[in-house]
Amino acid sequence: MAHEDNSKEKIVYVGDSRVRRGDGFIPPADYTAYPGKSEAFIPNFLLKEWMVGVVVLVGILVLTISEPAPLGFPANAGATVIPVPDWYFLFLYQYLKLPYASGDYIVLGTLGVTGVAFGSLLLAPFLDTGKERRFYRRPIASSLMFLSLAAIFYLTNTAWTEHKREMAATGQVPEDVQREEKAAENRAKGLPTGSAAQAKEIAIVDKNDPAMASFQKAGCVACHAADLKGAAGPSLRGVGDTHDKEAILTIIKEGSNNKMPPMYDTAINAGLTDQDINHLAEWLAKQKSEQ
Repeated sequence: MAHEDNSKEKIVYVGDSRVRRGDGFIPPADYTAYPGKSEAFIPNFLLKEWMVGVVVLVGILVLTISEPAPLGFPANAGATVIPVPDWYFLFLYQYLKLPYASGDYIVLGTLGVTGVAFGSLLLAPFLDTGKERRFYRRPIASSLMFLSLAAIFYLTNTAWTEHKREMAATGQVPEDVQREEKAAENRAKGLPTGSAAQAKEIAIVDKNDPAMASFQKAGCVACHAADLKGAAGPSLRGVGDTHDKEAILTIIKEGSNNKMPPMYDTAINAGLTDQDINHLAEWLAKQKSEQ
């Protein structure tokens, strides 16, 4: 088309009927051709996906911190146990108990039926080639999906119901019920209701012993803290469980594995005598977890 000499005029490109339209690849229209219906993948769409992922991750972290993972009760080798898999395998557990999936038909149940199921999933993209995305317009695929979900829910519920019936028949209490009862009991007593193991604090033995003053005077508190719980160095509460008096004297005089330098000269310069150091080692050897 011809236009007058006007730099502000918008040039409109039109098709030429004399040129036949080719049957080759036609570039798709840019997202800007559909205002309000599409957006750029980077950064608009991707940023929203990232924000949703961050919110979900923070939610999972909050749940993890607020409710520690439950710990099982100590194992009892003499207890009568009814084995049961995790909940997400209950439907397979119940399926393998069916008459035609176990016993003489174990091969059919484990290889035949499961092989057909997995084979159907592999062939699904080739068998269902329709372009329709609405599930109600794909009756075969949608019916198989709903049938599979219904079977999984039914088998899972049946397996759990039978397991509880077996537990009741043998007089056993499920572990989750025991945890709930224990949590309710602790709540009534004002104790922590979580199942995380609570570390038992080791008390200082003979806290008023003169060796405590020697311990502080020698500068041991810089690494082991005044309460013996440790700072830059390890805790000395319970050190008597692993070291006797002679071993502690050796560490004071010679150090320990390049982690602790010899402290004998430091203690002497601080005003301690050999008798004080000997009594300090004896006192540290008494620091045991159980008395």
